[in-house]
Amino acid sequence: MTIGLAGKPNAGKSTVFKAATLADVEIANYPFTTINANHGVTYVQAECPCKEKEKTCGKCVDGIRFVPIDIIDVAGLVPDACKGRGLGNTFLDELRQAQAIIHVVDASGGTDAEGNPVEIGDHDPLEDVAFLNREMTMWLYGILERNWVKLSRKIQAEGLKLEIVISEQLAGAGINESHINAALIETGLARVDHIKWTEEDMIRLCDSMREISKPLLIAANKADIAPGENLKKLKELDRIVVPTSAAAELALKSAAKNGIIKYTPGNEDFEVLTEDLTKAQKKGLEAIQKVVERLGTTGVQECINRTVFELLDLIVVYPVEDEGKWSDKLGNMLPDAYLMKRGSNCHDLAYQIHTEIGDRFLYAVDARTRLRLGEKHELKNGDVIKIVSTAK
Repeated sequence: MTIGLAGKPNAGKSTVFKAATLADVEIANYPFTTINANHGVTYVQAECPCKEKEKTCGKCVDGIRFVPIDIIDVAGLVPDACKGRGLGNTFLDELRQAQAIIHVVDASGGTDAEGNPVEIGDHDPLEDVAFLNREMTMWLYGILERNWVKLSRKIQAEGLKLEIVISEQLAGAGINESHINAALIETGLARVDHIKWTEEDMIRLCDSMREISKPLLIAANKADIAPGENLKKLKELDRIVVPTSAAAELALKSAAKNGIIKYTPGNEDFEVLTEDLTKAQKKGLEAIQKVVERLGTTGVQECINRTVFELLDLIVVYPVEDEGKWSDKLGNMLPDAYLMKRGSNCHDLAYQIHTEIGDRFLYAVDARTRLRLGEKHELKNGDVIKIVSTAK
């Protein structure tokens, strides 16, 4: 699973990426610091089931399991990128592999539409939210419209299924038949009248497909210096909006990595481990403490958690081979944590572990209750499950 970091240049995407991954990326106060997409691994947090046992699994921190996911920081997007401005569709093409998007917005209003520094509060961050959605919609429209006249006639002449033809045209953008079906229902566009669809109809369809296929959360970055009115306006949007200070998170992660503090990402506090600090370090940590107290957290981990568990509606399931010890055959307790779509069943889990195990599935066992479960049994978040199959 991949989360994409999107937004205009200089909004703080690379800082969010570095804070989430501790990868070595360039960060600078000017547009297009990122030219080629940065790929990395970050972690979503889940409560570890080992808290229910006398023995800990050794794979969690204070009862919190960190489940790895892929994250991609793409080049900044400027208005009319879909027409080739800035780095153009390079940005949009990189996002095709993302299942969800964290839109990093400069909530401080300290950068203009193209990412150039201005006075704090001079730019309205709501404009950035609208323009990103528009650019992504028009990117999809550009791909679909390219051959639409020819395709629509072919659908009509040969009796082809509309959803299949559109999904083939937009496959490179990560759009599938289920996304298209849902968008057709939402927009009320009639399949039989596709030959009569106007440009406005097709843009509406693409807008709906974008929302469905690439659900989006807003990281209101630079919240520590943002005018209160900007944060208020962003929070009033009909979206998940998380006040964020990526710079504070990066500083805390770096300090923890160097043994200066003890800090678990997403926590509301941190512990200073040494008195051997310079005046600048003390002052910096005190300033960050005030930011965290005001915002609740730095917001970076909350963005990741809420994207996975709310936007994508995923759950964490722990497959084991020994239902008594909750371990694999080597005795490793809770060796794996799988992210799965809510509503998945035991047979789905078997296939996710290995195709052969799915093909030769017999039944599953709930490791907590020791009850046998059928293939259609719906899994719950935090389930510990043994899969029984005839696979060797």
